[in-house]
Amino acid sequence: MAMEGESQRNLSDSRRNISKKDQERSASRLERLASHMAAVPLVREAQLARQECAKVKIKHQVHVSTLVEFLTQGHQSEQEKVYRFFLERPHLQTPVEIHKDKHRELCMRQLTAVVREAGIRPMELLLNDPASYFVFTEAIGHIDLSLAIKLGVQFSLWGGSVINLGTKKHRDKYLAGISNLDYPGCFAMTELHHGSNVQALQTTATFDRLTDEFVINTPDEGATKWWIGNAAVHGKFATVFARLKLPSPDSHLDKDMGVHAFIVPIRSMEDHSVLPGVEIRDCGYKVGLNGVDNGALRFSNVRIPRDNLLNRFGDVSRDGEYNSSLPTVNKRFAATLGELVGGRVGLAYGSVGVLKASVTIAIRYALLRQQFGPPNKPEISILDYQSHQQRLMPLLASTYGFHFATQYLVNRYAEMKVTHDDEVVADVHALSAGLKSYITSYTAKALSTCREACGGHGYAAVNRFGSLRNDHDIFQTFEGDNTVLLQQVAADLLKQYKEKFQGGALSVTWNYLRESMGTYLNQTNPVVTHREGHGHLRDPNFQLDAFQYRTARLLHTAALRLRKHSQRLGSFGAWNRCLNHLLTLAESHIESVILAKFIEAVNRCPDKDVRSLLKLVCDLYALDRIWEDIGTYRNQDYVAPNKAKAIHRLVEYLSYEVRGVAKELVDGFGVPDFVLRAPIGLQNGQYSEYMQYVGF
Repeated sequence: MAMEGESQRNLSDSRRNISKKDQERSASRLERLASHMAAVPLVREAQLARQECAKVKIKHQVHVSTLVEFLTQGHQSEQEKVYRFFLERPHLQTPVEIHKDKHRELCMRQLTAVVREAGIRPMELLLNDPASYFVFTEAIGHIDLSLAIKLGVQFSLWGGSVINLGTKKHRDKYLAGISNLDYPGCFAMTELHHGSNVQALQTTATFDRLTDEFVINTPDEGATKWWIGNAAVHGKFATVFARLKLPSPDSHLDKDMGVHAFIVPIRSMEDHSVLPGVEIRDCGYKVGLNGVDNGALRFSNVRIPRDNLLNRFGDVSRDGEYNSSLPTVNKRFAATLGELVGGRVGLAYGSVGVLKASVTIAIRYALLRQQFGPPNKPEISILDYQSHQQRLMPLLASTYGFHFATQYLVNRYAEMKVTHDDEVVADVHALSAGLKSYITSYTAKALSTCREACGGHGYAAVNRFGSLRNDHDIFQTFEGDNTVLLQQVAADLLKQYKEKFQGGALSVTWNYLRESMGTYLNQTNPVVTHREGHGHLRDPNFQLDAFQYRTARLLHTAALRLRKHSQRLGSFGAWNRCLNHLLTLAESHIESVILAKFIEAVNRCPDKDVRSLLKLVCDLYALDRIWEDIGTYRNQDYVAPNKAKAIHRLVEYLSYEVRGVAKELVDGFGVPDFVLRAPIGLQNGQYSEYMQYVGF
């Protein structure tokens, strides 16, 4: 009995201890919950009523001219100058059907007319006013994307390589001829066997001390320069990227100093004949951009003066000694490629122009086209269908977001060209890689969506989706394959992540990693995860926090996975094992940048009506992207099920609301009908114009 009593007392004490522990745990949970509630005061929030979408469409007050003025930031007259020039010269307008050879000659006439008749000097704009240069090239792209690319090859690539990689002697000798088109040229980097891996190029430039010349050679078929714009027909010079070889006094083998750039004449200035030792072939028809004369180049003992080495980052003396302010091959290579970043900036900016045209055509047609309707009532516009709104309105919202993000990129690029600040250079390099990759990939998919949204009429060549899609498709590849560029962004993020924990300085674009990483990696707030009022969901702080939370989580987990796998697979194997994760990380970061710049644009807009309109569009962009990746937010318990449903409902409602101002929003892009050219995308008279085209 005594033992039984003792046992009961022990059991009772044990229960009291367990109860005490439970009470402590409960108190801890309550304290934590209270702290969350204190940080976020609970207020009764308005919910998005289901019947709200049944109301009459909300119409925002907005003057299109004010919207255009805000979007163009004072550059509207420059675009209109280009449009008027081509309007007054019908013989320079590109027809729907045109043979490759005629298209190439037309493109050259167009480019010559712009420079010599319109008085526009693209090279001077690029050097002195990059923002105006990129606005100008967007307008040129609306005229003909082949013309825009040919112009970019001449000035941004051929001219840019001479200016940025050469020194004063090169600028004095070549700049005037490049600017006035007396010296049409090429940018010969890509080879048959090597594109993205520029450091592995095989073309050689061997220094001959006896003659004070470099000898350019194509050692094998894999080293043939390929896809070289302006080479097949019009180019007289080429900036050739080749391995600089110096005779070694200690060996019969030449010393490889890495890839450098050389000016190589390829055709005679007198009669345009191909020069001795140079072999040129035509790459032929392409999927698109057939107004650009892409060619292939091979060299056999082509001799050029030593001065033709573009020697900003490395030079060779008369006696064959190499000197450079940069101590290693890798540093010289990085500096060389860093100076060529303007091409990526231009492609990102130009891709937004293509998206503007495509979305404008699709939305104007959707407003015009009527199909079905309630019984015994008129047919309704296809843009009144929820499915069509969900198809096109997020594309429209993204177009606005991309516009403001690329404006920021251009401003940073202009700052870089003035200050040469190392931090700005690094920022522009990573940002241009990410935005070029993300925007061109998005636009390529959007072009197909817009074509399909226009049904059979979208398939007509005159309505331009085919040519836009084919001409733009290569934007995903040249100036850096998009998958490779995203890896550069991921690598830079990981570098910044390491800097964060070592107390180093972060580039401006990545600052949120320092400011917010600790918050993002802590336990999520259980109150905020359940909040579903549309006031909360439309709060830009919530939206940006959500984007940046996702990026921080992806970055942290990527760093952990790479560390784990590198122990067994090495750094290359670990990177490959985590590659899809890293690509997702890069895209997430770029979306965060786009949203941040969109929000900044909304806040600085001086006109309250335009600001209200842009806020609506920005909300749709943000919440649509969150909904598209809702699985990630649910997996991390960042968004509770009820909140996820609320986000979905709000995306549908915002798409409906944006539909009410879709016409004004596409008119805000400022692309005139005679430039847009697609009959179904005109502001009025679409069907009559379309019928006239086929002969009625």
